[in-house]
Amino acid sequence: MLKLNRKVEYGLVALKYMHSKPKGRLTTVREICEHHSTPFDPLAHVLRILNTEGILQSEQGAHGGYRIVANLEDISFAHLIEIIDGQLGFTDCIKFKDCSCTLMERCNIISPMFAVNQQLLQFLRSISLATLVQPDALWSINGKEAIVALQTRSA
Repeated sequence: MLKLNRKVEYGLVALKYMHSKPKGRLTTVREICEHHSTPFDPLAHVLRILNTEGILQSEQGAHGGYRIVANLEDISFAHLIEIIDGQLGFTDCIKFKDCSCTLMERCNIISPMFAVNQQLLQFLRSISLATLVQPDALWSINGKEAIVALQTRSA
């Protein structure tokens, strides 16, 4: 089913962690990795992308790191996914121009999948990163409750 790329998850984890710190405070990749048990190389790659896109700013040196510089209210969840993972698409024929699907010529679901994709994009564009990085106390369910609910569902 629908699933976020792990790198997008790492990007959200990093942004939420940095957002919880005093404005302008630098955060290192290692600090995020140690706090959230994320792998270093993929997280470092994602932070470099966010730096290139102007969402983060990096400072080099012994006391360097990253800080959020963009207004997260102005950046949609869809945009974050696109800059980290590429074009959003519910199916390969929508996501990739050069789709080699053998069903393409006689596909009877491309129209409804295109419509679903458009609605999904509209929904993801309606969610700002500022919303997603809010403290758990502002959500209707906190992290621990969500984990318990997921574990209970699986049992």
